[in-house]
Amino acid sequence: MAKRRVLFKMSGSIACYKACQIVSRLVQTGYEVQVACTHGALQFIGEATLEGLTGRPVFTDTYERARMMDHIELGRWAELAILCPATAHTLNRFAVGLADDAVGSLFLAYDLAKKPYLIAPAMNQGMLQHPATREALRKLAAWGVRVISSEEGWQACGDIGPGRLADPDLIYREIVEALK
Repeated sequence: MAKRRVLFKMSGSIACYKACQIVSRLVQTGYEVQVACTHGALQFIGEATLEGLTGRPVFTDTYERARMMDHIELGRWAELAILCPATAHTLNRFAVGLADDAVGSLFLAYDLAKKPYLIAPAMNQGMLQHPATREALRKLAAWGVRVISSEEGWQACGDIGPGRLADPDLIYREIVEALK
């Protein structure tokens, strides 16, 4: 039986370390995972870690030699895409259709009407509650994107409130369920 294919995208948040747990579990349970990252995500987690977890080079640059069409090909390859963690910056870029990096280009090239796309927000409570971010989440949901609600709790900045990345086990289960 062929492995299910997941395009796992990360944007720049301290929660990237939790996303690595999900990537690892997906691979260990038989999924083929391709990671794509914003440059901000790579400030929190290294390419070597992600390549070690997946056995595949990380996609970060739409202009990288021999990868010029990966923003199209990876969207075709994937059976499901997820942005985890999803920062306010990246959510707002998606909602206005910006493709100024690999992660944004992958979003615009992905067929939302035919394949599941999940987003797991992770950010400071003020950023999550800002009208721009709330509107971006509403807009993306209207386009067919499945938003996995963030949790309330202690945040890296010291605040307590909504915006923490959902539990990695929950996100893993959402991916598995979406691929059924």
